[in-house]
Amino acid sequence: MFKFITSRPLWVNIVAGVTLALALFSAVILSLGWLTHHNDAKTVPSVLGKTLPQAEKILSDAGFSIEVQDSVYIDSLKPLQVVRQIPDELDVVKSTRTVYLTINRAVPPLVEMPNIIGYSLRSAELTLQNLRLKLGDTTFKPDFAKNSVLQQLYNGVDIQPGAKIREGSKIDLVVGNGLGTSVSVPNLIGLTFGDAKAVLEGKGLGLGSVITSGGVTDTLNAFVYRQSPDRFDIDGTPRTIRPGQIVDIWLSLERPVVDSTSAGNGNKIDSSHTVHKDSTKKTSNIPKP
Repeated sequence: MFKFITSRPLWVNIVAGVTLALALFSAVILSLGWLTHHNDAKTVPSVLGKTLPQAEKILSDAGFSIEVQDSVYIDSLKPLQVVRQIPDELDVVKSTRTVYLTINRAVPPLVEMPNIIGYSLRSAELTLQNLRLKLGDTTFKPDFAKNSVLQQLYNGVDIQPGAKIREGSKIDLVVGNGLGTSVSVPNLIGLTFGDAKAVLEGKGLGLGSVITSGGVTDTLNAFVYRQSPDRFDIDGTPRTIRPGQIVDIWLSLERPVVDSTSAGNGNKIDSSHTVHKDSTKKTSNIPKP
């Protein structure tokens, strides 16, 4: 082969080399159109608002390949509905181009419930919106903290911060309405601890100190024999207090007998009730049964 090249004049080899290079260059140029699908372009059809199966059929029929690139969750849209496409609709691209889709998730993602106890109603609403949660029913309850969130509820039950719930879930709030109007001090004498607690909650009053005597171990079924403040003052006038204030109670094993003739002298107990020793035991504000 080398003899074939060297046996010819130099100028012949130069001409042959140039001719070969031009031929190769022309072949590459002429094949670019085929290799790059030049003039083989199509308009991307619109699949926004279509479900994923519908979008796949439309794009496949148009000669495009499809790939789901991302997913979001919008509760107002149908599951698996296309919310974005790249390239955009009506763009002119090569027929081999892949169309990337963003679809609406079929199942809402989980988010952590925030702790909005103590937040103002407006701040709590903004916090829920940022996490794509919805504000449900708002119930106002007598309390000193006006417009402050007292409870956060999910399906009617208290929900703890950090609990996993679905995006778009409704959170009900219990909010304080300020001091409100005065309420009469309820008569708790003779009630069980459970009943007395329910009466206080019904009037928007808090439970203060719980003091036991006489070897009380089951506070839930013990009886109230004394309370502070009393129902009446020293002049026999019914006492009133503000919602949110607390009432202290004393518990015993025996049910006291209330003297019906002592309505004007506070909550007195009939003499048939056993006298309690001074050695009473004070428990926490939330006694354990």
